[in-house]
Amino acid sequence: MLNVDLFVNGLIVGVLYALMAVGLTLIFGILKVVNFAHGEFYMLGSYAYTLGAAALGISPWLALPLAPIVGGVVGWATERLLMRPLYSGYSSWGFMKDEYAVVVTFAFSILLVNLVDKVVGPYPVLGPALVDVSRLRAGPLMLSGQKLVATVIGVAVIVALAIAVRSTLWGRRIQAVAQNRLGASLAGIDTARVSSAVFAAAGALAALAGALLAPIINASPDVGAFPAVKSYVIVVLGGMGSMTGSILASLVLGVLESFGAVYLSYGYRDTFGLLILVLVLLVRPQGFFGEQGRVV
Repeated sequence: MLNVDLFVNGLIVGVLYALMAVGLTLIFGILKVVNFAHGEFYMLGSYAYTLGAAALGISPWLALPLAPIVGGVVGWATERLLMRPLYSGYSSWGFMKDEYAVVVTFAFSILLVNLVDKVVGPYPVLGPALVDVSRLRAGPLMLSGQKLVATVIGVAVIVALAIAVRSTLWGRRIQAVAQNRLGASLAGIDTARVSSAVFAAAGALAALAGALLAPIINASPDVGAFPAVKSYVIVVLGGMGSMTGSILASLVLGVLESFGAVYLSYGYRDTFGLLILVLVLLVRPQGFFGEQGRVV
């Protein structure tokens, strides 16, 4: 039963990883760059939920929507103020698109971490639990009540996003821009609005992940570092820009970490992703689970 328990808990963790990775995947699919401030969206969501519930004195369920709202607004502002030059004249500058994206998003990441550190403080803050049940027995399995609720919410959000990307008008616009930005603009699609919407969605997803994990992992200025690193690993493992690949890779990474923490060493649990990244880059740089250039 131990292996079954490890497998199920790995899938639960994988779903929460997917919330982070899917947003990063959408950004890469649209702009073909990596957002190095993605972990800070997670951090902002964690603080928005934790401090919002405490400051407003409201139920954690009412505070939960604050996280994706804050993450979405910051994501939208990031695209409008920092990323818009990528497709509106960057070629006339003295440096290239990839270098610009790395420098700007990394600098923005440092800015957000230090800004939160000065405004809120460096001390970790634990968020309120969404449910009072700490442990829940499901047959032979023992599950964390908070993780189970977070997983249900995460699955619902990911399924809704996948349906939206596949079936709605905005989803088809996202796919078109991801496949050929120039062709999409010639077809009458406002590619700038699509990019803004994708960045806002990515920020909202990462912030929601931070809020759902805030009762388990304390909110702190640097809390988004490890989730961001794991998201980069997942994006590479799943195939750069493939949402389906990122979801599968998230589940695989969650299960591998769950088994590795028990059978190898818990102390190296967070390094398994980096080892997987190195292996993927050496063996199959295009990823294992997705097709590059396809969002879905």
